[in-house]
Amino acid sequence: MKETEAFISFNRRLTLNDQPTAAPPLPSLADLGPELSRITTTQRIVSVIIPFACVALYVLFASLRLWPLAVLTLMYLSFVTYGSISHDLVHRTLGLPRAWNEVLLTLVELLAFRSGHAYRLAHLHHHARFPHDDDIEGAAARMSFGRTLLEGIIFQPRIMFWALTRQHRARPTVIVEVLIVLSLLTACFSIRSTPIFAVYAVLMIMGSWIIPLITSYLPHNPQGQTPLAQTRLFRGRVLSIIALQHLYHLEHHLYPSVPHQNWPKLASRLDPYFKAAGVEPIVLGR
Repeated sequence: MKETEAFISFNRRLTLNDQPTAAPPLPSLADLGPELSRITTTQRIVSVIIPFACVALYVLFASLRLWPLAVLTLMYLSFVTYGSISHDLVHRTLGLPRAWNEVLLTLVELLAFRSGHAYRLAHLHHHARFPHDDDIEGAAARMSFGRTLLEGIIFQPRIMFWALTRQHRARPTVIVEVLIVLSLLTACFSIRSTPIFAVYAVLMIMGSWIIPLITSYLPHNPQGQTPLAQTRLFRGRVLSIIALQHLYHLEHHLYPSVPHQNWPKLASRLDPYFKAAGVEPIVLGR
């Protein structure tokens, strides 16, 4: 296959590099395999369905008073929205029509009482500006562990306020999303006939509190002098299980057009390059 041949050719050039002590240039996506930027129709459909299926399962489990299952469902929902599915919608890597992508970004993030377009604005700014002081999403990387935990409590309001105060094309959408978030929260806490919706709101808000810890404090090194040193490399079976195959923050920074379904494959193809460049991974479980 043409894509496989391109990767084999790149790997051969890397192996035969006559200056192994010098960091080789970053390979292009064409070198690694342009198929990494594509997913199947089934993967696309599953990505779109998962967030709404999680909400439906939560309501079912909570109605049956199966609270441990209900809580686990929302933990998974919080994890895969901001970390992968919403993240793909932010970068438009699911291959959806643009209009559908924008609608789903709004709807999926509203499930967690967040503004999808505020998320996009902050996240793309993070890609462009880290480790500068004006990077609001990556700010926790410069904080202490305790301050990062406190940051989680105010992180989403800060992101939304930051987006509202900036002049950009999506500002009207952010305004609408923030108003809907406030309306949804009011509705959830106003329903007295069942605790299901109030518990849902509390759990989803709490689920967002770990975002600065997971997406900024742990994976980033603001003292790094190069893109390879500014984001940590993670490997290991145990870490992969804990992170539900979301270990690949460095890989994402280097190749943001690759959807999350292909991150493990991208990582395996980059391993020879990282080794040649002297990037040491943090490993837990071989």
